[in-house]
Amino acid sequence: MTLQDYLRALTGKSVAVIGIGVSNQPLLRLLLEAEIDVTACDKKDRAALGGLADELEKSGCKLRLGPDYLEGLDQDVIFRTPGLHPKYLEAARARGSEITSEMEVFFRVCPCPVIAVTGSDGKTTTTTMIAKLLEAAGHTVHLGGNIGRPLLSEADSIQAEDWAVVELSSFQLMTMRQSPSIAVLTNLAPNHLDIHTDMAEYVEAKAAVLAYQSRENRAVCNWDNEITRELSARTAGKVSYFTRTSGEKPDRGCWIQDDCIWYRDGGQERPVLPLGDILLPGVHNAENYMAAICAVQQLVPDDVIRTFARTFGGVEHRIELVRERNGVRWYNDSIASSPSRTIAGLRSFPEKVLLIAGGKDKGISYDSLGPAVNDRVKLLILCGATAGVIRRAVERAENYQGLEIVETAEYRDAVALADRRSGPGDVVILSPASTSFDRFRNFEERGRTFKELVRELP
Repeated sequence: MTLQDYLRALTGKSVAVIGIGVSNQPLLRLLLEAEIDVTACDKKDRAALGGLADELEKSGCKLRLGPDYLEGLDQDVIFRTPGLHPKYLEAARARGSEITSEMEVFFRVCPCPVIAVTGSDGKTTTTTMIAKLLEAAGHTVHLGGNIGRPLLSEADSIQAEDWAVVELSSFQLMTMRQSPSIAVLTNLAPNHLDIHTDMAEYVEAKAAVLAYQSRENRAVCNWDNEITRELSARTAGKVSYFTRTSGEKPDRGCWIQDDCIWYRDGGQERPVLPLGDILLPGVHNAENYMAAICAVQQLVPDDVIRTFARTFGGVEHRIELVRERNGVRWYNDSIASSPSRTIAGLRSFPEKVLLIAGGKDKGISYDSLGPAVNDRVKLLILCGATAGVIRRAVERAENYQGLEIVETAEYRDAVALADRRSGPGDVVILSPASTSFDRFRNFEERGRTFKELVRELP
């Protein structure tokens, strides 16, 4: 089915689009240009939308705004925004509405193979690595999902020989009934439990990336993570594993031997990427490279991988070097919205660091963070709603030996304190272990605020 086939199938039907954010605006324009009966629904009021409300209405769109925006929905097709739990649309489904999403329809109409990456940590970096490696090898790549841009409206311009590379969140996967040609599961740990009913629901959502694969498809799973190892049985395709800690060679996949990433398939094994060629700090980035190497096998030559690794400096807000000042290196790791992400960030540095952490709680345990902070932090600066729970996790850990913990009211105060207390050779890292929603719209805004404060230091 092509995109135009899909749009023609909507002729005469009513369509609702939940959410009028940036990611859904191309979808709204696509539907309106096809002269489809569209209702845009959002909990924001008209004043908050500003001129966008007038623009949509002039294009023929109906608006359903305010706190009751989900009440009584009965359109033939409803596009769910990823952040909305499907349970809120069960009444509409019971009335006969088809519930779908921009990404689900893209999977149906995309003319080229899709590589999809999901997991709790490392999704964006691994997705970016895969896309850039394919581009470096001469392929045409369309990057989308959680990063890049919404791809559905561009489906007509994609060629069969291209590659679509997408990052998928658990929210996007919750109602997916299709899987990609190549699926990558980086790892799984408790996350987003403020939105998911429980950990089981979160895991089941992630499993959808594998569940509908055919025998011709491929999957890449983390052998060292018990959950992803178990989920690998869900795919009908060929599975490649990557391992950093097992000390074993997968029958198909990557492992580390003699400070080098090796790849094996069918008994044939070869060194691919010396760890010394990887510019990005941290053992977790070696894992990201292993996942990417497994995904691009037979698509990207090894020499291209090595050249890329020597120059790839990472993705914004992911252990991003902001500046070096007076011998102190400042890193922005605002993406770290969970304890596991912050732990990975701390392990990226051989020295103890000054850590700025804290944000909004999302219903997960911080117990695992305590021992890691005590091992790898020389000064803990807390700023945000989770300051108290992080402090308790650190002080209750068995290895707590009086680590100095300071709470500040604002990020500006936290940066100023870190500046006063750091000296040549030190590392200061923002790695919040919490979401940004206590005071920022998203982790990007939090990270950019931090970078501005660091760059303002005299």
